[in-house]
Amino acid sequence: MKNISKSKESVLFILLAGFFITNALIAEFIGVKIFSLEKSLGFESFDINIFGIEHLSFNLTAGVLLWPFVFILTDIINEYYGPKGVSFLSYLACVLILYSFLMVFLGIRLIPADFWPTSHLISHPNSLVTNLDEAYKLVYGQGLWIIIGSLTAFLLGQVLDVFVFHKIKKHTGERKIWLRATGSTLVSQLLDSFVVLFIAFYVGAGWTFKMVLAIGFVNYIYKFVIAILITPLLYLIHEIIERYLGSSLSSEMKNSAMQN
Repeated sequence: MKNISKSKESVLFILLAGFFITNALIAEFIGVKIFSLEKSLGFESFDINIFGIEHLSFNLTAGVLLWPFVFILTDIINEYYGPKGVSFLSYLACVLILYSFLMVFLGIRLIPADFWPTSHLISHPNSLVTNLDEAYKLVYGQGLWIIIGSLTAFLLGQVLDVFVFHKIKKHTGERKIWLRATGSTLVSQLLDSFVVLFIAFYVGAGWTFKMVLAIGFVNYIYKFVIAILITPLLYLIHEIIERYLGSSLSSEMKNSAMQN
């Protein structure tokens, strides 16, 4: 432990990995909730018509709150540890997500204690939820196609993000952090927006292809705007890391990342 704590590269990787995996895990679990972006911000819902699909608005999975940070962390890890670092954490995150869903699957099938399903009614007698066990099953029991779609989109998005990031950096060098980071995120999020819907709802739920395109396009508009807005956060994290590592170690790590 002493050797690890003395290595700035190791400490930084552990911190980035912790935030990366935690964000990915939480995004998967809170993603079962669909929220209205407009109403959450105090506006009336939009009435968007795309590809012949009417009355669309920004009804998004709650996971979109966290995925932008996952992709920022992807770019940071890519910058200092290269494709191997991103690939390792991406596969590890997927394994841990699958493990988590397996544990939830087993938890759902445990027989509840006799008192538990209605125990909350003592302190919340007017609750609309009358059976905690049924609520537990509904909230945590995501469909198999949604899990497959989400993980597939995540992995493909990560691979594309790494590829675009390094292609841009080869042409720009150390300049234009925003271009390689935000640019790679915008491209990977475009793929992510449609792949998850195609697998989870076109294949898994029988949506029409037009419906997938329309809702995917609306989702991507949100992701596009957020990716632009959080660009200053990317520069802030870069500045903190550069100060922590020092210019010499930082340059060495970034050069090594490019060679990988």
